[in-house]
Amino acid sequence: MAGNMKVLNALDSAKTQWYHFTAIIIAGMGFFTDAYDLFCISLVTKLLGRIYYHVDGSSKPGSLPPNVSAAINGVAFCGTIAGQLFFGWIGDKIGRKKVYGITLMIMSICSIASGLSFGRDPKTVMATLCFFRFWLGFGIGGDYPLSATIMSEYANKNTRGAFIAAVFAMQGFGILGGGIFAIIISAVFQACFKAPTYQVDPLGSTVPQADYVWRIILMAGSLPALLTYYWRMKMPETARYTALVAKNVKQATADMENVMQVDIGTDQKELAVKSGNEFGLFTKQFLRRHGLHLLGTASTWFLLDIAYYSQNLFQKDIFSAIGWIPAAKTMNAIEEVQKIARAQTLIALCSTVPGYWFTVFLIDRIGRFTIQLIGFTMMTVFMFALAIPYHHWTLPGHHIGFVVLYSLTFFFANFGPNATTFVVPAEIFPARLRSTCHGISAACGKLGAMVGAFGFLYLAQPQDKTKADAGYPAGIGVRNSLIVLGVVNLLGLFFTFLVPESKGKSLEEMSRENEDSTEEGAEVENHSSDNRTVPVKVKEMLGTTNSTPADCIELTRAGLYGNKARLDSD
Repeated sequence: MAGNMKVLNALDSAKTQWYHFTAIIIAGMGFFTDAYDLFCISLVTKLLGRIYYHVDGSSKPGSLPPNVSAAINGVAFCGTIAGQLFFGWIGDKIGRKKVYGITLMIMSICSIASGLSFGRDPKTVMATLCFFRFWLGFGIGGDYPLSATIMSEYANKNTRGAFIAAVFAMQGFGILGGGIFAIIISAVFQACFKAPTYQVDPLGSTVPQADYVWRIILMAGSLPALLTYYWRMKMPETARYTALVAKNVKQATADMENVMQVDIGTDQKELAVKSGNEFGLFTKQFLRRHGLHLLGTASTWFLLDIAYYSQNLFQKDIFSAIGWIPAAKTMNAIEEVQKIARAQTLIALCSTVPGYWFTVFLIDRIGRFTIQLIGFTMMTVFMFALAIPYHHWTLPGHHIGFVVLYSLTFFFANFGPNATTFVVPAEIFPARLRSTCHGISAACGKLGAMVGAFGFLYLAQPQDKTKADAGYPAGIGVRNSLIVLGVVNLLGLFFTFLVPESKGKSLEEMSRENEDSTEEGAEVENHSSDNRTVPVKVKEMLGTTNSTPADCIELTRAGLYGNKARLDSD
């Protein structure tokens, strides 16, 4: 029985040990790379516009055309969706460990290839960049279900939430690391290659060496992934996959005895029992048991990512709109990268990173449901607080207040649904479908990120077309866009009520695998019992053709109704 397997009980009750921290670091460095690669593009899009789309005689620096900007920002999300669905499915089919290293290699190779994007003209450079970023996203996507599932299956039930959240919290360091690295690189190039501002010398404000800046920033994302590749390949398959899906309890026990450095042992009863209920994803039984759970995890992640990624990817536009980043024409190309990176780093340092770690410390104390509810509520409040008096925030002297409230939305996103939507799908579904369901939930999230990435580009444009960026139609303005995001957060609050609380419960208890295997175990025990244990009265009833309803009930309780032939042969 799943609930009584010694190896699973040992994992659930294990004290925090060094192997837990090793697993967090190995899985977490993948998420460091994920966040770095996904968000560093927002640091260099304005630089790409200056380098490849300069217009002679224009009063503004060159900017990426709307379709190109949308493609560069969104193509990685397309790859991520594909990767989450594919690797989520394959992780349940052949095992988590077998494909865990593949995702890391894809990320590393494509990070380097993105920086080496080649071509003779802007169109070719952007096309190759988009190609490599799609496959980069494919690798990143695979890391979501695999890392979450592996960490959940390694952890004990009392600190599982904190361990999974700690893996995801490495995203904050990835965003922070990207900003810091961009500041350093831009500062070095700024010192070595002096350039005037755009309004002084439009052409000279973008030095030829600026083309190296964005390439170096993108390629650096491969380093953390490469450093942990060896250790990923050394990790054993999770005990829950080996025992419950591969049906090899003996191997699962041996693996965990080696990892935990304890003697666990098995008995013959464990080795004989099969998992009780093998229903698949597209069955009525899954729909009845977990349909609303999957709807809850997928919808909340979808709604969260609309708001979260639109804010993160386009915070440079918001900061420019309120005047926190100077007008582009008053800076040279590399200086603009530095100012954008500084703003992103400040937000990450003051709100994003602390929010993640508040979740790590509190998730197993107050629960996933409570944190997600608080997060969506506060995000809604702060988004409306930014949007309704938006004109007030654009006035001189009020920018700091805007930045503080804007930072608080990030804090409560990360001390809230951005962390919990990652944690919960790895806890509430059966082992044989856990990675798949996490991949589906995560893919819905990235679908929301695409809505945010593509939609916010257009929505945030001024309502006066003459003030919109070159090539963009008139939008609804930043104020109305923030109101839309506030409504999205409010919807996320309502859908949170579909998500169950998993604090302090074993994975088998949450997925109800205990119930399945208990029922099956009882049936196996009854059917394998010796005839001498069968009451004489039962044998007599099986030998008659005119059994009364009371007789049938007794036969059913004994598990022998319809088994006369088996008894006779014995």
